[in-house]
Amino acid sequence: MSALLVLLGVAMLLALAYRWYGRWLATRVFTLDDSEPTPAHTLRDGRDFVPAPPLVVFGHHFASIAGLGPLLGPAIAVIWGWVPALLWIVLGCIFVGAVHDLGCMYSSVRNRARSVADLAYDVAGARARALFLLFGVFALALAMGVFVINIANLFAPGAGGAEGGHVPEAVLPSFALVAIALVVGVLFYRYRVSLAKLTLPALLASLLCVWLGVQYPITSLFGLELTAPLWTYLLLGYALAATLLPVWVLLQPRDYLNSFQLFLGMGLLLTGAVVGGFTLSAPAFNPAPAGAPPMFPLLFITIACGAVSGFHSLVASGTTVRQLDRQSHALPIGYGGMLTEGLLATLALLAVAAGLGAEWQSRYPDWLTAGKSALANFVHGAGTLVSAVGVPLALAKVFVATVAVGFALTTLDTGARLIRYNLQELGRAWRITPLVNPTLSTLLAVGLIGFFALLKAPDPVTGELKSVGALLWQLFGASNQLLAALSLLVVSLYLRSLGRPTLYTLLPMGFMLLATLTALVIGMRNFAAQGNTLLLGVSAVIFALAVWLVGEAIVAWRRGAQTAVSTR
Repeated sequence: MSALLVLLGVAMLLALAYRWYGRWLATRVFTLDDSEPTPAHTLRDGRDFVPAPPLVVFGHHFASIAGLGPLLGPAIAVIWGWVPALLWIVLGCIFVGAVHDLGCMYSSVRNRARSVADLAYDVAGARARALFLLFGVFALALAMGVFVINIANLFAPGAGGAEGGHVPEAVLPSFALVAIALVVGVLFYRYRVSLAKLTLPALLASLLCVWLGVQYPITSLFGLELTAPLWTYLLLGYALAATLLPVWVLLQPRDYLNSFQLFLGMGLLLTGAVVGGFTLSAPAFNPAPAGAPPMFPLLFITIACGAVSGFHSLVASGTTVRQLDRQSHALPIGYGGMLTEGLLATLALLAVAAGLGAEWQSRYPDWLTAGKSALANFVHGAGTLVSAVGVPLALAKVFVATVAVGFALTTLDTGARLIRYNLQELGRAWRITPLVNPTLSTLLAVGLIGFFALLKAPDPVTGELKSVGALLWQLFGASNQLLAALSLLVVSLYLRSLGRPTLYTLLPMGFMLLATLTALVIGMRNFAAQGNTLLLGVSAVIFALAVWLVGEAIVAWRRGAQTAVSTR
């Protein structure tokens, strides 16, 4: 099968979905009304609430939601065959993920930028809000901890270089983009220099830094080797600093510039697939790969953000909604942003299904190897696709790695900021005044991320304490998709309170709830068999919080709660 034909088919389906289903949802289910001012205007404070041009907000939103999930998930799930993985990416993205993102953004923009978690109070009561906030903090900290582990491993020097998932050449361009973004933010907001004048020079400078990164890989600092554990602490420090800064200083300009870099990467992958004549070397179906768990429900959990992600609910109703200039912008940013991520996940799938060529079988001998080598497989396959347009393979791999890190870093500091928001809401709900303080809640948020990033568990064979990063990915997928199901549940309750149709949110919610709870049960059984009591306990907490919250929602639904929700 030609990779080009697959790509063209997916692009056509996503475009049709936006044109017909997305617009229908925006007018008939989620009534977006530009006559009502958005919270970015009514609550403008120059720190978190700052209206921005739609292209800037789209850049922030897409760069924040498109973390490592849509890259690593398909790179692992392809072991079951490219056909089931592709079907879930496309169908899940159109009917679950994009509906979820638009619904969460709509619910928040109509309610003073309150998060989906906070809205649970209006539709299901105080306990539901507290449970959702706790679940959100827990799931976000877990997800960001996984991202820190992956970025640290990619930055650290190691055997095999890019083949082994180590690309220290990406350090310089990744942090150079942060410095460039700081300059752009100051020039745009303080000195009113237009984006048209700033964008091209900033992008050219960032691309130059990619070339410089190849020439000068950073493996040590002041004579100290930058190992993965050291990078973990440095990344946590970065998350702390980035979260404390106002959004206009770093988050908005960095995400805006990063989005162009990401689109350039997607464009190169698209062009490589067009001109390279690649064919899919991965099997179309492989229902029982060696050592793999059952395809249902693990396929849906493994692909994660490429089809639907609960993390998006917190971005959409957290940082993005506070920058939305008009309600109608929620359609291209919310629904359109998720479709764009679906296209990215398709490119990631093609990178490993076609870009690896004859190496596919040796790189995917079993489930364990596929999981451990996912990032290296993506970098190698995507680099091969990019090299088809004439870019030297070594430079192409560094560029791909830099794009992957760009996704992860933007998601990291957005995630830390969202944990801060949730902790502050908990502080207000429980009247814990110190927790409302931005600095204290930020310190606590980064501390929670650090807990998962530094988490170790005894090896079941040797008893030696080792990082649980690989196991956390499975737990991240389950908790993340479960968060999406719970967010759709809250949106459904909110729509019901307004007398709006709920079928379009309830059906995907029910499917995701079934898949994620089943995956958690399978995971707990495996952790118990391995004697891994730590991750068994973490899984049990996630499961209990979710079931309790669903119970609260069912009670509220049966009561026929029609609580009036402010639409200001």
